[in-house]
Amino acid sequence: VTLLWVLPKKSNLFLKHYNSQIIIHKLMDSLFSLAHRLLTYGLDGSPIYVDEFTRLNREVYEQALELYGTRGKTVESEAELCLGLLAAFAATIYDNGHKQKYIQQVLDRSWEVLPKLSESLLKVQLLVYCYSEVYDEELARQAHDIIDTWNKAELTLEQVDIIEELKSFEENQYPYEVIE
Repeated sequence: VTLLWVLPKKSNLFLKHYNSQIIIHKLMDSLFSLAHRLLTYGLDGSPIYVDEFTRLNREVYEQALELYGTRGKTVESEAELCLGLLAAFAATIYDNGHKQKYIQQVLDRSWEVLPKLSESLLKVQLLVYCYSEVYDEELARQAHDIIDTWNKAELTLEQVDIIEELKSFEENQYPYEVIE
């Protein structure tokens, strides 16, 4: 009887843990997608509506804060989480006074995970978003080294996007300053 009592509890704990991991993974995917949407909002020439822009900013920032204390269970999930957080903090206009501290801590986590990642789209994305924060040429070089191994005739949309983003960051390292 005790055995029957223990098994359902373990099973329920497993399901709760499993479901929470699925939810966290979906939130991570959603965060990067929302942040990318916010970063590119209006760039296609469509009108920018203040209420949509504000709502999207608030949603991205709140979701980033919700996931900020979370750690990935694997190297890849930690990299995805860091990528989503960096994109979210870069995209949002909100700052609770701690945004730069959050960004630095996510960069510190990224420095830990980058050497463990295989050469992949995810690694290039994380390198590019880290580069966009610190403009360390070594990060851009590493990204280019991986990109150079890709078959240019068979690039995915995500690969094309990250190549364009890297080029944009390299050409405009000071997007918020007027340089004379």
